[in-house]
Amino acid sequence: MWKSSIALLSLATSGTIATPSNTRRQAEQGLNTAAKAFGKLYFGSATDNNELTDSEYVAILSDSNEFGQITPGNSMKWDTIEPSRGTFDYANGDAIADLAEKNGQLLRCHTLVWYNQLPSWVTNGGFDNATLIEILQNHITEEVTHYKGKCYAWDVVNEAISDDSGAPLRDNIFLSTIGEAYIPIAFAAAAAADPDAKLYYNDYSIESPGAKSTAALNIVKLVQSYGVKIDGIGLQDHLIVGSSPSLEDQVTNMKAFTALGLEVAITELDIRAENPEAGQYNEQQSKDYAATIGACNEVKECVGVTIWDFTDKYSWVPGVFPGTGGALPWDEDFKKKPAYDAILKAYSGASSSPAPISNSSSGVASSTAAATSVATSVSVKPSTGLLDNSTPAFTPSATVIEPVATGEAECAVEYVYV
Repeated sequence: MWKSSIALLSLATSGTIATPSNTRRQAEQGLNTAAKAFGKLYFGSATDNNELTDSEYVAILSDSNEFGQITPGNSMKWDTIEPSRGTFDYANGDAIADLAEKNGQLLRCHTLVWYNQLPSWVTNGGFDNATLIEILQNHITEEVTHYKGKCYAWDVVNEAISDDSGAPLRDNIFLSTIGEAYIPIAFAAAAAADPDAKLYYNDYSIESPGAKSTAALNIVKLVQSYGVKIDGIGLQDHLIVGSSPSLEDQVTNMKAFTALGLEVAITELDIRAENPEAGQYNEQQSKDYAATIGACNEVKECVGVTIWDFTDKYSWVPGVFPGTGGALPWDEDFKKKPAYDAILKAYSGASSSPAPISNSSSGVASSTAAATSVATSVSVKPSTGLLDNSTPAFTPSATVIEPVATGEAECAVEYVYV
């Protein structure tokens, strides 16, 4: 299978000219159709509410031949959904959820717990441990319940890992007040609110082996040690042309996660050029896209790929990384770039997973009945040592769940009062 994917990568980037019959066949086949034919669940795109007034954009986004899945970029984040305590506004999120439903597209919901885009009432509220846990659980329960049955998957916790190698977890209000247990608490609340949704941890710079990828593996082990459901890892893959990981490194990395019983998905793919105005990045960008798609193709448990919007017209990249751009398969005028063809060709070989992967939970990570029994009454416990920045003091009267031993994820969780 390595040979077949490497051959696909070569085909996608060697300048080989397709025969007229192949060209016609591929012209009739969009990225989602090709991905599903290969055996993947979807090929998708992120979107945002301001873009939905652009009719040409919406027509492409709504084409299920191209996209079988949509992710809301911002409309389900905390500051939008619960701008003041106990007041929920689902209008923007509903608009994207309704569009996906109308188009028959899967909805990956993003995101429940993130250090960024938090309203000031959360970050500056001065809440103690027990109160912040209640706020966290209530927010997750309310939002996941609202979208129950609509979200194929949730990015439950987003970007919890620090970029500082000396501190595995990112400093944020949840870590400093609750400790590392805020992560399994969040997953437990999401599982209780919608047991059928796939629950993901999502982060950037974890697409190849390294310190952050190791920290992500430890987050999985942390959640599993509580007997709490976690189904997958989202590899954001915000990459740079010419500096993207090799196909082999990406495959090795994915398999480290699948060895823990998880599925993986590429959730926010874009590959930015550092000098897009030069216009000479297309060949290398095509190779990089082909390598990333090829890596997912090599791993049966890699269920699909989502690009972080599909057109350079609405890319987040230039605003965050000034001077860079050209990151997506469609240009600013909605014309398909060589990267589009590279993705399509990467899906043109023999499938490594003959049937589309279903939406049923599987594996030790998602099989535990304890996921719902934990429900919403858990609180911080002393550090497991898996991810140990520091362990804050916790409310003496709080309810604590003890982690289950490795290999005992299906055991019931006992509540220990301290």
